[in-house]
Amino acid sequence: MDLTRRDSGHLMLITPDRVFYAGLLGRPRQRCSGAFHVYVALNGGLRLMPEQAAEQRGELLVVAPNLQHTIESDYRTVIVVTIEPESVPVGTLDRLAMRITRDAVAYACRIRAAYEELVQRPLSGDVTSAIFDRLCLGEALPQRKLDPRVVKAIALISRFSGEPATAESCAAAVGLSTSRFLHLFKEETDISFRAFRAWKRARHLLNFANQDLNLAHLAQDIGYPDSTHFSHSIRRFYGLKPRAIFSGSRDLAIYRSGETADLVAAR
Repeated sequence: MDLTRRDSGHLMLITPDRVFYAGLLGRPRQRCSGAFHVYVALNGGLRLMPEQAAEQRGELLVVAPNLQHTIESDYRTVIVVTIEPESVPVGTLDRLAMRITRDAVAYACRIRAAYEELVQRPLSGDVTSAIFDRLCLGEALPQRKLDPRVVKAIALISRFSGEPATAESCAAAVGLSTSRFLHLFKEETDISFRAFRAWKRARHLLNFANQDLNLAHLAQDIGYPDSTHFSHSIRRFYGLKPRAIFSGSRDLAIYRSGETADLVAAR
């Protein structure tokens, strides 16, 4: 690991179902992530402007998945903890949001302490969701039990090598008609196949954010049909253009759990 990146204090831990990010917020426009977000200020406060909702202020703010919002910070660097919604049972994130909001100061302190620990002792190897949750939240969230056919489809979507997964190819792989597969997928994950795949593709970009890459080639490698679609999609999810994300991540140290590291190595 580049010592300059480690010394900056900017880091990101990526697992299949969780992300811990401490780095530059940038100046994003409205964003709409597919994950549950907990934003924590390192210094000062945060301002959240959800679409069609009242503005919120505080040192810790929570945003539900697929909610358009804009986030601003008094300080250039923030902490963001994200949880993939399909990884926990229905209702878990709503209850977590209520607990976090009710005791925001304590959770903010815990997440900042997790950051300090990760700066000193970055986690590596097989970082499970339970390990991540206990570090950041003080408890392991329950794990959602998905239909094995949907689990297999998610693995195909997350492969990011060879031909991109389609609804038709996933349906064939699990022995269902396309219409039946699409119904099952949404029933199990609470999101359409197309929206789920679009988010996972954008999420996968994070693994390469600190690398000096040809963005057009990267877009093609992770399944985008062209650079225009790539740029529009990333901007929709993150509120920033791909080039801005890479420019602001040059000193970012990225750590990956075993499964996520394998997917990146296979690229």
